[in-house]
Amino acid sequence: MPHRKTSVSPYRAQVLDRAMSILNALAARQEELSIAELCSKLKLHKSTVHRLIMVLEGHRLVAKNSENGRYRLGLKLFELGSKAIADLDLRERSRLHLTRLLQETRETVHLCILDLGDVVYLEKMEPERSMRTASRVGARHPAYCTAVGKMLMSELPEADLNTLLKKIEFKPRTSRTIISPEAFRVELKKIRARGYALDDEEIEEGLRCVAAAVRDHSGRAIAAVSMSGPSFRMTDSRIPSLAESVCRVALGLSTELGFAGAGAEVEAGRATGN
Repeated sequence: MPHRKTSVSPYRAQVLDRAMSILNALAARQEELSIAELCSKLKLHKSTVHRLIMVLEGHRLVAKNSENGRYRLGLKLFELGSKAIADLDLRERSRLHLTRLLQETRETVHLCILDLGDVVYLEKMEPERSMRTASRVGARHPAYCTAVGKMLMSELPEADLNTLLKKIEFKPRTSRTIISPEAFRVELKKIRARGYALDDEEIEEGLRCVAAAVRDHSGRAIAAVSMSGPSFRMTDSRIPSLAESVCRVALGLSTELGFAGAGAEVEAGRATGN
């Protein structure tokens, strides 16, 4: 088994290196390049370049000029770059809002995005308390058992939600984890109605979390703000006020991002039933 790992991994790394070399070569030149020019520049065999170009074109990372058969960078790179820049900008813009939530609740606060069936933590701020939430920026967790994940999944179009649910393998993380797709859909319906999501010790015993959606100028949920803490501090009686704080901060960040939808103005009120 170790022999197999040694023989396969270097090859895959070489393929990736060569594909990146093609992209870098196209990026370095203002004009389009032919396969022959790429072969000459990269010192690679024509069949190798042709095979890699076909894969890159299939993923829209390169585009072929149908008139002369030459290649340029594809729009997929623009989409990926725009997403990376947007995430970076989102993180920067969120800090003042997260600081306010941290000061108001004195619990750990996060900014997260949905990536397929996981949530990714873009930002985290902690209170000066001995008992805090164990998490880190860049970490990934299953969406179905987190407040941020459930919040963002509740905002998905029905077709996208159906596709995602088919891919998720529901596993119990605690005795409270929702592991039935049918029960999970009921949970998402509740989230849509009240405007925030609750992780009630579903990913870790003794940990509760409240999350609300962050929207862009079009009203699309692009991230979620959350606050989490131990269940003995986040009691049932305290959840409504904490949810109101989270919804208000999420709305503030959404407004800064250009969201001015009429529905946004009532989201913070949903947390208290107003």
